[in-house]
Amino acid sequence: MAERRPTILANESDSGVLVKLLAAERVALGAVIALAILNLGGSLLPLAQQLQTTNWRLIGAEGVLFALMSALSLILLELRHSQRAQWTGWALAAAILLLGGMIVAGRVLHPSLGAAPLSSALPPFWLANMRISIQAASGYACLGLAMMFLRARSRATVVAADVSTCLLLLVVLVMASEQIIDMLQVFGPPVDTGRSFQSTVCLLLLTAVTFCRRARIGVFSIFLGRGTGSRMARVLLPILLLFPYLREVGRAYFIGDRRMPPPYTTAVLATLAVIVAGALLLYAAWRINSMEAQIHTLSVSDELTSLYNLRGFRLLAEQALRVARRSNHPFSVLFVDLDDLKQINDRFGHFEGSQCLVDTAEILRKVFRESDVLGRIGGDEFAVAGVFSEAGMLLAVGRLQELVTRRNVELERQIPINLSFGTVTAQTGSHESLDALLKSADQAMYEQKRRKKSVAGENTQR
Repeated sequence: MAERRPTILANESDSGVLVKLLAAERVALGAVIALAILNLGGSLLPLAQQLQTTNWRLIGAEGVLFALMSALSLILLELRHSQRAQWTGWALAAAILLLGGMIVAGRVLHPSLGAAPLSSALPPFWLANMRISIQAASGYACLGLAMMFLRARSRATVVAADVSTCLLLLVVLVMASEQIIDMLQVFGPPVDTGRSFQSTVCLLLLTAVTFCRRARIGVFSIFLGRGTGSRMARVLLPILLLFPYLREVGRAYFIGDRRMPPPYTTAVLATLAVIVAGALLLYAAWRINSMEAQIHTLSVSDELTSLYNLRGFRLLAEQALRVARRSNHPFSVLFVDLDDLKQINDRFGHFEGSQCLVDTAEILRKVFRESDVLGRIGGDEFAVAGVFSEAGMLLAVGRLQELVTRRNVELERQIPINLSFGTVTAQTGSHESLDALLKSADQAMYEQKRRKKSVAGENTQR
């Protein structure tokens, strides 16, 4: 049976991002509750009512009620260990949806029915008289709908939750951007929409909390992942959100103020849009190329020794062999085996065995050139390939043995590192393949290993 190995998925949520989001959600909900209570208290003070302006007005009692109900619903829906709390949170979300929808319906339908005698007795029409703007009522209705699906888990309800969250984002972003543009007086004096800026802030904070909760499951989870795509999405999201608004505000300001001719304004803003889009494209391409380079490095490298693995060794050694043939240079392959690795693992543990492998790799790097191909091609097997004559490779093997002896003396190992070598050289004009050279070097290494064991057995008998 194949061994099951744990895998780390790039779309798994990043725990660090989740911790920060949880803290941000608590701050946002606390801010909504504080704003609602302060506005409720301010509405009881005559002086605070006199200081109201077109945009900086107090939230009415109805708006305070919607804000507190929404914040309480979000708090209760997060209490996973209490079924009663979750049902209460769901009921509050349904009530917000129902009340908001009835207010919107009453505001839309009431003028068309005019002085119909029974119109004032119908719920949508007495709700239409509540002191809350139709925009805020629409936003809270969408918020209630999104919160009702906040705990969705099945495929159909997850899709409904993502759609309702998108609808909420659309409504609230339109409402918030409209009010900010109006406050900046881009198109002249501000217009009284009957909605306070503080009410918009509360809706924005509640929408942000709902979006963060929804991002843990569903299509928005891409923003919380630990992969490169998720990190790119988190970086690009603020830019993609702000830039269109900044461009439109700049366009309206310059054209309306006649500071530049409309064609020149359009050309400048379009050029800025191209620059920003080009910068985002370059960033995305750079991140993707970096990721591909990292994946390629991991696919051809041995994690323990940082040498090439078998795949990487074959790939580069084949290329070096073709270059040597075209240049009419001799090409040599060295096969190295770390003796008694199993005994080292059994007696001293796998950490000591791994350290012997790392030391062997360091010795190989000291002896051979950067242009040579070095790889760990098996558990205790290493290989070196490069442009060497037979005499040059034998000289390198002698230096390798000297360094091994010196390293054993320096580290005072209880079981010293012992290496067995096998070399083969393809002279100019030879057409042997890399596999044939590796096989010949492997056989030469085993011949040396047998001779060493035979000599050791004779010494023991003596």
